Amino acid sequence: MNKAGRAGETGEGQDAARITVGLGDRAYDILIGSGLIAAAGAEIIRRLPGIRVAIVSDEHVAAHHLDMLTQSLASAGMAAEALVLPAGEKTKSFAMLQEVVDFALREKLERRDALIALGGGVIGDLTGFAAGIVRRGMRFIQVPTSLLAQVDSSVGGKTGINTIRGKNLVGVFHQPQLVLADAGALDTLPRREFTAGYAEVAKYGLIDRPEFFAWLEGNWRAVFAGGAARTHAIAESCRAKADVVARDEREAGDRALLNLGHTFGHALEAATDFDSARLVHGEGVAIGMALAFRFSARMNLASPDDAERVEKHLRDVGLPWRLADVPGGLPSAERLLDYIAQDKKVTRGALTFILAHGVGRSFVARDVPASQVLAFLEENNPQ
Repeated sequence: MNKAGRAGETGEGQDAARITVGLGDRAYDILIGSGLIAAAGAEIIRRLPGIRVAIVSDEHVAAHHLDMLTQSLASAGMAAEALVLPAGEKTKSFAMLQEVVDFALREKLERRDALIALGGGVIGDLTGFAAGIVRRGMRFIQVPTSLLAQVDSSVGGKTGINTIRGKNLVGVFHQPQLVLADAGALDTLPRREFTAGYAEVAKYGLIDRPEFFAWLEGNWRAVFAGGAARTHAIAESCRAKADVVARDEREAGDRALLNLGHTFGHALEAATDFDSARLVHGEGVAIGMALAFRFSARMNLASPDDAERVEKHLRDVGLPWRLADVPGGLPSAERLLDYIAQDKKVTRGALTFILAHGVGRSFVARDVPASQVLAFLEENNPQ
């Protein structure tokens, strides 16, 4: 079972919320609160005494947080070298994976040692993948610094890289040892990146927590402002994901629901060549969720009122919600369908989508006719 409680003092003297991902002897804590980067050394050494660590980050995050993390580790007796990579989605590549693997081996890290991922979802996914294959599996620790990473990609053990064929098509399931979600680190995010991450927060309400979605509709401004509302939103999101991961670690069943909006969204990312100037992951997910609800309404599975409600909330917070919102235009509906057909949820060529009967009533729809998806894309593609 997952537990929420207090997790001790953080670097700023505030208690952190703790959620445990219940995976038996591989269970791990998610700590959420301000000051956790400054307290990282103490939190890590308490759980993993005698461990050696090395840090992987990107140039943007390192400028804000690397010195603090390094000092925290040193104060706990862990000297740590750092590998700083270029920022952006294109870092999730075979070339950068090789760099991280070589870094871990060069530092002579052993299987019981750990790579620390300091960054957003790109760094977390890449570092976790490297940890999953170095010495056939070594430890890693997530220190997510973006909202999207704190509520989604840092939890659950999905790791991977992109290829020219699509997003996240190569990777492994490899659970972290610890997740330290420093809510205060989000104050350094550009507004666009925070807003994009919020799409993943809204997703949890749309899947099966209608009360949470309603709370977000009334409190999203407070979430953006920071403080207790932000911490609450992160904790509720992590609790929702931890519950699903504990039930279905490897996406054999209802963990697929966490992909609401992602089938369309990943196709849009691939169609824009993973160019973050045009579209970042959370923006793709936002458009994907709106499309999923609109497609559900088109299929008479949900009311158009539900689709409009979702679209309104996304607009209110400043997220894109339609294909026309992708700058630079998109390829044809046929080409978008080709990208969708590369999705990991496709089985023997049959399309699988996460659709909805209403807000908080999402479900896995298998064997969705490609002809109906194509017609829907043609209707909605502004090309």
